[in-house]
Amino acid sequence: MISMACNNTKSSYLDMDRLNLIDELITKDIKENKIPGAVVLVGNEKEIVFQKAYGTKNPETNEKYKVDDIFRIASMTKAITSIAVLKLWENGKIGLDDPIEKYIPEFKNVEILESFSKEDTSYTSIAKTKKITIRQLLTHTSGIGYGFIDGNQSIKAIYHKKKQSFMKNGVLCFCDEDVTIGQTIENLADVPLHHEPGERFTYGIGLDVLGYMIEIISGKKLDKFFRDEIFTPLEMNDTYFYLPSNKENRLVPVLSKKDNEWVIFEDNRFNVNYPVEGKKKFFAGGCGLSSTVQDYYKFLTVFLNDGNYKGKSFISKQTNDLIFQNQLPESFGLGVGLAFGIVLEKDLKNGGTGSQGTISWGGYWNTNFFADPNDKFIGLIYKQTQNIQDNSSDLFKRAVTTSVVK
Repeated sequence: MISMACNNTKSSYLDMDRLNLIDELITKDIKENKIPGAVVLVGNEKEIVFQKAYGTKNPETNEKYKVDDIFRIASMTKAITSIAVLKLWENGKIGLDDPIEKYIPEFKNVEILESFSKEDTSYTSIAKTKKITIRQLLTHTSGIGYGFIDGNQSIKAIYHKKKQSFMKNGVLCFCDEDVTIGQTIENLADVPLHHEPGERFTYGIGLDVLGYMIEIISGKKLDKFFRDEIFTPLEMNDTYFYLPSNKENRLVPVLSKKDNEWVIFEDNRFNVNYPVEGKKKFFAGGCGLSSTVQDYYKFLTVFLNDGNYKGKSFISKQTNDLIFQNQLPESFGLGVGLAFGIVLEKDLKNGGTGSQGTISWGGYWNTNFFADPNDKFIGLIYKQTQNIQDNSSDLFKRAVTTSVVK
């Protein structure tokens, strides 16, 4: 176990004795072989108050987790891409209800899936009656699906078939091939939709589409836009699509279980080591980044400080307020804003959610965050696992939310 590295100043909002329950929860899960380890961070809007690393990150070398380890954050990339889109919006470059075909014409004629044949993967589709908007892409209501993790097996098969024409291996998120996100999005733009745009919530590649849109409008590759507009202003010095050689040794391996022992995970669909291997030219706005808990904490502090970072405006206060507005109709039954999932009043009865308006999301490789704008606390728990089931992220969140003594 790595010793705690944190600011010893007692938080105005969080009881440190209660936060120490995190030690018991994580250590217990490691002893019971539910997780190999984790890195956690808790802070308020001003400072980190609890930060610790637990367990073994590499069973082959017995190397332990460190608080500055770099993790694949997968879908936690989406919030960063969303804020990049909102920066373009603030600067008058786009409208949130602009049709995406205005910037990527390939989406003009996309249709809705009608029928699918398992025998030969042929399908029929019907014309949509509405245009896909930027707001719908931000909120997963465009009808666009998600390829290799799509819940609709027909859509999933169609994505796979289309992808084979230009990509040998890999998937949309985790690609080490000599292909760009622009080429990929343009090729996949004719995959049929699940439903009419705006009709319901369907988790999809909308943020990857918007990542390509950012490149078109800004004239910069997405990694360069992120560096200039987000990472440098927020001092996020350990967040990358592809790690520089001097930081490659800080990338945490993905682990899974074999015969109840932790082993380094491999996947025949793609190269798990994409952040340090391959052509390094595919910038997936929905899932491509790797980062540390400290860097993502810096990012989240913006939204608890009215859009400011260290007293300097990063986004306007009104843009910041907009981020916390649920964009979905009440009938959808869930809260999704322009950048994050949002806790609604109806969710509070479940407990352990944070207060109304708390933002949160997670990533494919088992990383999670939440930030409460009312009680002003942030929690991050990073693991790097696949094909296991554990509830340590939920228990961590409960420990943090119940430590509020304001």
